Amino acid sequence: MTAYRRFFWRESDEAEPPTGWQPLGDGNYWESEHRAPQGLALLAPPPPWADDLQRIGRAVFAADKHARRDATFDRWTRHVRLSVPVAAHERWQAARPLLSSLLQTLTGDHWQVEFRGSRPATDMSLTFDPASRAGEVALFSGGLDSLSWAAQRATAHTSESLLLITFGEQNFPRLQDSVYASIYRRRNRPVRRIILSQNVRFQGKRQGDFERTTRSRGFLYAVGAVRAAAAEGAPVAHIPENGQLSINPPLSPARAAACSTRSVHPWALHLLNRLIAAVADGPVVELQNPLARLTKRQVCHAALDAGLTPANLAATLSCGVPPTQRTNGSRYDNCGLCYPCLVRRAGLLGVDDTQYDSAPWDPHLTNDQAVHWRALLSWLNTPYTLRDLIADTPLPPGTDPRTTLAVITRGREELSELQHVETRARA
Repeated sequence: MTAYRRFFWRESDEAEPPTGWQPLGDGNYWESEHRAPQGLALLAPPPPWADDLQRIGRAVFAADKHARRDATFDRWTRHVRLSVPVAAHERWQAARPLLSSLLQTLTGDHWQVEFRGSRPATDMSLTFDPASRAGEVALFSGGLDSLSWAAQRATAHTSESLLLITFGEQNFPRLQDSVYASIYRRRNRPVRRIILSQNVRFQGKRQGDFERTTRSRGFLYAVGAVRAAAAEGAPVAHIPENGQLSINPPLSPARAAACSTRSVHPWALHLLNRLIAAVADGPVVELQNPLARLTKRQVCHAALDAGLTPANLAATLSCGVPPTQRTNGSRYDNCGLCYPCLVRRAGLLGVDDTQYDSAPWDPHLTNDQAVHWRALLSWLNTPYTLRDLIADTPLPPGTDPRTTLAVITRGREELSELQHVETRARA
């Protein structure tokens, strides 16, 4: 019989969990009082279903970080059992299969989420004049894609507010603040930002004792944006990600499915939108990726067209292995070697002011340092077809796969141009 790791998300005044269940709660997040969900400066109280959704997102991410993959038989697939209190109990019970499918798509694990009754959150008073409500809500990470989208929307001439949702990076608050400032200075409309926490507290243990992969992080981000949009009355929450990385085609068979991030994959968004529709009591919020049909270079050019400079773009963070996770005494935010950095290099080719730690074609790199570059070159030298696109993770019903394939094809052409840079570097 498969052993499940069991986690029990506690409300503040709730009794201890049953024997064998590990307690989790809001105290497992490093966050000041004004950044906790109940302290956010939103126009009105979120509906109970949106509170439930964010509570589940926080519980899933905390459990994800507390369950080590290397303790499993294949050093990847975990079996997680999670108990979460919800106000809309009956609707969540009916939606359990949808939630399990979504979490398995995102993380590659088996999730058994159980629900127990909870009272709705205490109503918050209005914090803004209704005229200032957000007409648009979007995630804003401090990366290139979210910067490009925010720049495009902040320069739109409208009186409706743009609300940006940031999940604070513990070691990069100045970077995120600087990137946000480049948007705020150029705004033609009211712009607000809310900062949430994604930093899990590991009480009584060392940071290194916990899981380093964060496949459920995108779920945490998405539900934070949905809750804010539901409170503000915005019908859509945007998750900006270029089409290449939203599909994130595996560079090798070892990176298939959830071994590559799937947080903004069309199938994941489809499942999450179905989940919202199933649990919402009243108006729903739809998640959309407004950059799904654009390559990284098209996204970068759109940012420049919106009035940003190459220096603004260079100030963003794309790296999948930021300095705090490196062992080489890194000086720069972007390593230049991981797959997100390679896509960034291709997108900014010709206008790239970014300072990288290393160049992927440096002959002095170790095998481990050059692993992403070699995998990329191998992938670029292998045909990529509709079968490859569909075989990894399905697309939503009604999607024309040829349109999605066209984005990947254009992205491959951009990435191939990096080979010419390597040739010139070695000459």
